[in-house]
Amino acid sequence: MDLKVLKHTHLYDGKIFNVIVDEVEYPSGRRSIREVAEHPGGAVALAMFPDDRIIFIKQHRYPFKEFVVELPAGKLNKDEDPLHCAQRELEEETGYEARNWKKLLTLYTSPGFCTEILHIYLATGLRQLADGQKLEEGEQSMTIHIVPFREALTMIDHHEIIDAKTVCALLQADRILGTKKK
Repeated sequence: MDLKVLKHTHLYDGKIFNVIVDEVEYPSGRRSIREVAEHPGGAVALAMFPDDRIIFIKQHRYPFKEFVVELPAGKLNKDEDPLHCAQRELEEETGYEARNWKKLLTLYTSPGFCTEILHIYLATGLRQLADGQKLEEGEQSMTIHIVPFREALTMIDHHEIIDAKTVCALLQADRILGTKKK
C-alpha cells in the first residue's frame, strides 16, 4: 500500500521500545495517524530434554501484575544474532545450555502497531551449568518449571499458558515433532 508520510515524529526513546507517530495520507487523500512501537526484536528458546520435558520460567509481568508461565526469551541487543540471543537467554534465565539448536519459526508479535519480530528455536542436548542462573535486576522472583511436553499442551487448553510466544512455539514444535511426542 502506498502511504504518503506527511509528518514523522519520533516521540519517545525507551529502554525496551521507541514510540513513533506518523501522519499519513492514503491514495484516496484521506489522512490518518499511525502509532508504532519500534522494538529491536527478540529470541525464544524451547529447551527440551531427551524425555520430552520442557524448561519453562515463571516470571512476574508488570503490565498484567501477575506471574506468567513462558519459555526463556529476551530482547535482541544491537546487531545481535537471534540464535546468540536465544542461547544467552537460556543460560541466564535457566542455568542450562544446549548443544543443538534448530529454528522453529519467526513471527510478528503485534503487526498492527509493533515492529517486534521473535525468532523461536528448539534447543536440545541440554546440560546444566555449574554456576546456575544469571538473573538480571527484576528477574529475581523468576522460577524454573520443568514440564512434560504433553502436559504443556494441556496447560494451553486450560489457559495456564497464555503467553503468545510460548503457545506458538509449543504448537509449532508439536506440529513438527508431532508423532514423536504422542
